[in-house]
Amino acid sequence: MNKPVPAPTSFGQPSANMVTVTHLIYALHGFAVFTGLVGSATIIGSFVASLPSIAAIVLNYWNQAAVRGTWLESHFRWQIRTFWFAVLWVVVAVLMFLTVIGIPFALLVMGLVGLWILYRVARGWLALSGQRGMPMD
Repeated sequence: MNKPVPAPTSFGQPSANMVTVTHLIYALHGFAVFTGLVGSATIIGSFVASLPSIAAIVLNYWNQAAVRGTWLESHFRWQIRTFWFAVLWVVVAVLMFLTVIGIPFALLVMGLVGLWILYRVARGWLALSGQRGMPMD
Protein backbone atom coordinates (compact mmCIF):
# COMPACT_ATOMS: atom_id res chain seq x y z
CA MET A 1 0.00 0.00 0.00
CA ASN A 2 1.23 3.50 -0.74
CA LYS A 3 2.16 5.57 2.25
CA PRO A 4 1.88 9.36 2.12
CA VAL A 5 5.11 11.30 1.99
CA PRO A 6 5.66 12.99 5.36
CA ALA A 7 5.33 16.74 5.17
CA PRO A 8 8.02 18.71 6.99
CA THR A 9 10.38 15.95 8.21
CA SER A 10 11.84 14.64 4.94
CA PHE A 11 11.46 17.66 2.70
CA GLY A 12 12.00 21.39 2.81
CA GLN A 13 9.18 23.74 3.65
CA PRO A 14 7.42 25.26 0.65
CA SER A 15 6.54 28.93 0.54
CA ALA A 16 3.02 29.91 1.56
CA ASN A 17 2.54 31.23 -1.96
CA MET A 18 3.21 27.80 -3.47
CA VAL A 19 0.77 26.16 -1.06
CA THR A 20 -1.83 28.66 -2.28
CA VAL A 21 -0.97 27.89 -5.92
CA THR A 22 -1.37 24.17 -5.22
CA HIS A 23 -4.80 24.81 -3.66
CA LEU A 24 -5.69 26.85 -6.76
CA ILE A 25 -4.66 23.97 -9.02
CA TYR A 26 -6.84 21.53 -7.06
CA ALA A 27 -9.69 24.08 -7.19
CA LEU A 28 -9.38 24.34 -10.97
CA HIS A 29 -9.39 20.56 -11.33
CA GLY A 30 -12.27 20.33 -8.84
CA PHE A 31 -14.26 22.87 -10.84
CA ALA A 32 -13.67 20.83 -14.00
CA VAL A 33 -14.91 17.69 -12.21
CA PHE A 34 -17.95 19.56 -10.85
CA THR A 35 -18.75 20.85 -14.34
CA GLY A 36 -18.59 17.28 -15.64
CA LEU A 37 -20.92 16.10 -12.88
CA VAL A 38 -23.64 18.72 -13.30
CA GLY A 39 -23.23 19.63 -16.96
CA SER A 40 -23.83 17.78 -20.16
CA ALA A 41 -20.18 16.68 -20.41
CA THR A 42 -18.62 13.69 -18.69
CA ILE A 43 -16.20 14.05 -15.79
CA ILE A 44 -13.33 12.75 -17.90
CA GLY A 45 -14.21 14.99 -20.85
CA SER A 46 -14.49 18.05 -18.67
CA PHE A 47 -11.29 17.18 -16.80
CA VAL A 48 -9.18 16.71 -19.92
CA ALA A 49 -10.61 19.32 -22.27
CA SER A 50 -11.92 22.18 -20.14
CA LEU A 51 -10.14 25.50 -19.75
CA PRO A 52 -9.84 25.26 -15.93
CA SER A 53 -8.12 21.89 -16.11
CA ILE A 54 -5.80 22.97 -18.91
CA ALA A 55 -4.93 26.11 -16.92
CA ALA A 56 -4.22 23.87 -13.91
CA ILE A 57 -1.79 21.66 -15.83
CA VAL A 58 -0.04 24.73 -17.24
CA LEU A 59 0.33 26.06 -13.68
CA ASN A 60 1.73 22.67 -12.63
CA TYR A 61 4.47 22.76 -15.23
CA TRP A 62 5.10 26.50 -14.79
CA ASN A 63 5.67 26.21 -11.02
CA GLN A 64 7.22 22.74 -10.87
CA ALA A 65 10.76 24.03 -10.24
CA ALA A 66 9.55 26.20 -7.33
CA VAL A 67 8.29 23.17 -5.38
CA ARG A 68 11.20 20.84 -6.11
CA GLY A 69 12.62 19.49 -2.85
CA THR A 70 9.47 20.29 -0.85
CA TRP A 71 6.55 18.06 0.08
CA LEU A 72 4.47 19.95 -2.52
CA GLU A 73 6.53 18.25 -5.22
CA SER A 74 4.55 15.08 -4.53
CA HIS A 75 1.28 16.98 -5.10
CA PHE A 76 2.49 18.40 -8.39
CA ARG A 77 3.52 14.92 -9.52
CA TRP A 78 0.11 13.57 -8.38
CA GLN A 79 -1.76 16.28 -10.32
CA ILE A 80 0.32 15.94 -13.48
CA ARG A 81 0.04 12.14 -13.49
CA THR A 82 -3.73 12.34 -12.92
CA PHE A 83 -4.11 14.61 -15.95
CA TRP A 84 -1.93 12.59 -18.33
CA PHE A 85 -3.36 9.22 -17.32
CA ALA A 86 -6.84 10.69 -17.89
CA VAL A 87 -5.73 11.79 -21.37
CA LEU A 88 -4.42 8.28 -22.04
CA TRP A 89 -7.75 6.74 -20.99
CA VAL A 90 -9.66 9.21 -23.19
CA VAL A 91 -7.61 8.02 -26.15
CA VAL A 92 -8.32 4.38 -25.24
CA ALA A 93 -12.05 5.12 -24.86
CA VAL A 94 -12.19 6.97 -28.19
CA LEU A 95 -10.46 4.07 -29.95
CA MET A 96 -12.96 1.64 -28.40
CA PHE A 97 -15.82 3.96 -29.32
CA LEU A 98 -14.77 3.87 -32.98
CA THR A 99 -15.71 0.21 -33.13
CA VAL A 100 -19.41 -0.36 -32.68
CA ILE A 101 -18.78 -3.38 -30.46
CA GLY A 102 -16.51 -1.32 -28.19
CA ILE A 103 -19.07 1.40 -27.38
CA PRO A 104 -20.33 -0.21 -24.13
CA PHE A 105 -16.74 -0.77 -23.01
CA ALA A 106 -15.82 2.82 -23.89
CA LEU A 107 -18.73 4.11 -21.81
CA LEU A 108 -17.69 1.87 -18.93
CA VAL A 109 -14.08 3.09 -19.16
CA MET A 110 -15.22 6.72 -19.23
CA GLY A 111 -17.41 6.21 -16.16
CA LEU A 112 -14.74 4.39 -14.17
CA VAL A 113 -12.02 6.86 -15.09
CA GLY A 114 -14.36 9.71 -14.12
CA LEU A 115 -14.73 8.18 -10.66
CA TRP A 116 -10.95 7.67 -10.49
CA ILE A 117 -10.38 11.35 -11.32
CA LEU A 118 -12.89 12.41 -8.66
CA TYR A 119 -11.05 10.23 -6.13
CA ARG A 120 -7.60 11.57 -7.09
CA VAL A 121 -8.65 15.23 -6.90
CA ALA A 122 -10.45 14.73 -3.56
CA ARG A 123 -7.65 12.65 -2.00
CA GLY A 124 -4.96 15.07 -3.11
CA TRP A 125 -6.81 18.16 -1.94
CA LEU A 126 -7.59 16.60 1.44
CA ALA A 127 -3.93 15.66 1.89
CA LEU A 128 -2.87 19.18 0.93
CA SER A 129 -5.32 20.64 3.46
CA GLY A 130 -3.68 18.46 6.12
CA GLN A 131 -0.20 19.50 4.91
CA ARG A 132 0.63 15.94 3.91
CA GLY A 133 2.46 14.82 0.82
CA MET A 134 1.23 12.29 -1.71
CA PRO A 135 2.76 8.88 -2.54
CA MET A 136 5.62 9.22 -5.03
CA ASP A 137 5.86 5.90 -6.84
